[in-house]
Amino acid sequence: MKKIVIAIDSFKGCLSSQNLADAIEKGVRKVWPECRICKIPMADGGEGTVEALTQALGGEKVTCQVDGPLRAPVQAVYGWIPQRKMAVIEMASASGLPLIPWKEGNVMHTTSYGTGQLIADALQRGCKHILLGIGGSATNDAGVGMLQALGFRFLNKEGEEIGDGGSCLSQITQVDSSRILPQLKTCIIEVATDVKNPFYGENGAACIFAPQKGANQEQVQLLDQGLRSFAQLIQDEMGLDIQSVAGAGAAGGLGGGCVAFLNARLISGIDQVKACVNFDSIIQDADLIITGEGKVDQQTSQGKVVDGIVKSARSYQIPVIVLTGNCIEENEDIENDSLVSCFSIHPAPVSLKEALEPSYTARQIGRVAQMTCKLFQNGYRMKEFITPKAI
Repeated sequence: MKKIVIAIDSFKGCLSSQNLADAIEKGVRKVWPECRICKIPMADGGEGTVEALTQALGGEKVTCQVDGPLRAPVQAVYGWIPQRKMAVIEMASASGLPLIPWKEGNVMHTTSYGTGQLIADALQRGCKHILLGIGGSATNDAGVGMLQALGFRFLNKEGEEIGDGGSCLSQITQVDSSRILPQLKTCIIEVATDVKNPFYGENGAACIFAPQKGANQEQVQLLDQGLRSFAQLIQDEMGLDIQSVAGAGAAGGLGGGCVAFLNARLISGIDQVKACVNFDSIIQDADLIITGEGKVDQQTSQGKVVDGIVKSARSYQIPVIVLTGNCIEENEDIENDSLVSCFSIHPAPVSLKEALEPSYTARQIGRVAQMTCKLFQNGYRMKEFITPKAI
């Protein structure tokens, strides 16, 4: 074995992509001590994207105090890549669900304002390219809070600015963009998401995601009505049918708000991360790729890290090992792919608390990496033994 690429997603709430890759490397080295190992931090636009890209591109982390989802101050972090004048921002850092206590109805009032503050800080640094990952949001305000932090004003019929949250969307009758930050005009904004939901309706932002954020059925309907009203305003004022944009419903409609008011492009997070780190060029001469994520299920094939890695590997016919904490659910794409093998890192049933213990995870993923590499090692030996002459 000459070259192995380790490109694994973080295990949420447990270990970063880099820590997992380090543990896997230790296991691999026990089988192939002399092989060349290339570790590439990976993410799909959600948690871990800032960590992965700042490491891969030689950037730095910037900490800002911003308004959290319910306006309490929080310390948020984004990635700054000075040589590219690029900022990598995770919405969850400023406007994420874990930042507030769970309470029914919170989503009616939560704001994405803090995300806008992170964008504004990056623009003040001279940023020309923003990659915004929008997973894990606590909001359903269609990005209005974010836009307010960037200088947009959303007015009701009395000409007054509306309050916070998705409950106020239906009050908007006018948008004033005369005070927006001028740097927005020269900055490319790409929004990383694997969600394809429309802005409103039975598969829209409110109906699908608001219950996870604490909305009851009556509140879901009110939020959906607000999104419909806002979409109509966008249609009337800008001539844009935001409902027809796949992914506009991502992050409580923030995806649609970015498209409508920031001229943003919705993209696949994993594809963008791969492009930033030149992933396909790096793997061309690899003999094996080791990847993984916390849970492998049907969603894995909808633009997650493993899906993106496997697609690239297929192009070069490189075998892939997938390591995960949970693979109890079926994934036909992985199971039917002759190049891909998937393994759980758990040798026996464990509690969720133990499964999320970093030292346990690092130990187990290293052990399983070692065992799976032994299988490949024995496979190579069998190829040498079963020669055409012997057959």
